[in-house]
Amino acid sequence: MSHAAVLPLTLGELRSSRQYSEARLAHRTVKDEMRENLIQRLRGKKPLFEGIVGYDDTVVPQVANAILSRQNFILLGLRGQAKSRILRALSGLLDANTPYVAGCEIRDNPYAPLCRRCKLLIAEQEEATPIAWLTPEERYVEKLATPDVTVADLIGDLDPIKAARGGHDLASEFTMHYGLLPRANRGIFAVNELPDLAGKIQVALFNILQEGDIQIKGYPVRLALDVALVFSANPEDYTARGKIVTPLKDRIGSEIRTHYAATVEEGIEITRQEAWTDRRNGGEAHASTGSLDIPFFLRETIEQVAFLAREDRRVDKRSGVSQRLPISTLELVVSNAERRGLIHDESLIVPRVTDLYAALPGITGKLELEYEGELRGADTIVREILRNAVARVYDKYFTETNTQQIEQWFHLGGTLQVDDSDSSKTILEHLKEIQGLIEKLGPLKTKGTEYPAQIVAAAEFLLEGLYAHKKLSRSEERGFSAPDKPARREQKRTPGEDDQEYEDWQQRKSGRRGSFN
Repeated sequence: MSHAAVLPLTLGELRSSRQYSEARLAHRTVKDEMRENLIQRLRGKKPLFEGIVGYDDTVVPQVANAILSRQNFILLGLRGQAKSRILRALSGLLDANTPYVAGCEIRDNPYAPLCRRCKLLIAEQEEATPIAWLTPEERYVEKLATPDVTVADLIGDLDPIKAARGGHDLASEFTMHYGLLPRANRGIFAVNELPDLAGKIQVALFNILQEGDIQIKGYPVRLALDVALVFSANPEDYTARGKIVTPLKDRIGSEIRTHYAATVEEGIEITRQEAWTDRRNGGEAHASTGSLDIPFFLRETIEQVAFLAREDRRVDKRSGVSQRLPISTLELVVSNAERRGLIHDESLIVPRVTDLYAALPGITGKLELEYEGELRGADTIVREILRNAVARVYDKYFTETNTQQIEQWFHLGGTLQVDDSDSSKTILEHLKEIQGLIEKLGPLKTKGTEYPAQIVAAAEFLLEGLYAHKKLSRSEERGFSAPDKPARREQKRTPGEDDQEYEDWQQRKSGRRGSFN
């Protein structure tokens, strides 16, 4: 017998149950319910939100304080900071089952009905009044704020069709059309991007926030809704452009600021959790031919791209750099490696730096550039960020590594062409020709006895790091060679500096040569 089958199905059965008695539920609000369930979680040392990384000491305690205070609150943060996920996770603080009068549009409390229909039904059927049940997911209602939202959408309006079909007078309560907010009664109502609501719509929220009730146009009836209101907004919209009207701002209990991952390790954990990398979930017919191994240094590099983009002055800080950037980038990197593995029937698929450059479309689409960045072009900016990300991760592993023997091989005329479509075995044969290369991969935990794909990924990363530090040159076609003489003189420059200065120096030097001749 299922759990739902043993739940009370009439008002009489509900009154006689201990868990759903009138004494317990008649005056227990949604905010009381969330507070009680949160207290149980805190006492049981259980996490407040599953899958939320990096907020344990910042956002989560503030959300907990707002719930314990029975406050409505707003989350302020840039895109990709898990605001919607946190709001949706609030349904986990609701009871597993909640009774309401069966058939009621606003899910009326059987012990304290609001609508005319439920009052008449209970007066007529009394203890035989049918009871239905709500799950936590059904009690969470979300609305994305857009400028075209109307008061009727949010609160409600007169419904002439309902009046005509039911034969009711237009002044009757039975002709009310309930908006989203009344339909969220006894639950959580979330409004995403609150500043995008028109001013008059925001005014319509005043009463529910302050007095706890609403009035639908044309009816002398106030509905004392039981609802927890939560919001999200971009801080730029909220503070700089002032799109939230002041009286509404004053009625929101807590203003909680979200943020991006504070460390690369936190970012890696979020990306590992969110990115779709297990390509065998669809069954054998849709699975890749080999297993997947994503090198940790590549995960670090992908995450560094997001961190460096957030620091880059050419990237719009007001727009932010979403955590979706490393998530989508990792997915594209894995897909490019998967495509190569399928073509060459490789038993182990290992993404490498080449695949990161193949994921450029997924990065450029996630960045909003300032005027200076637009002049340089998105591809140029992203390639510079990729280069600096590789340099930063390279320094973590190879700061103490002597690479002179590798550099010397290239200085003596050696070249290496790496293509993302070449098999690992083919590239490995070429890598073995570079004296001292394979022996220097120890910091990446690659000893030379693993799969060819693992060795190739590590070796290519080392070479890319030398290129990032201007110790090697690399063409757009992924051809590694010795740097030209001016580049060698400039290789002490710190990776990450604006390359425009160097280009200007080259142009000035060329101009001097021309006048000399």
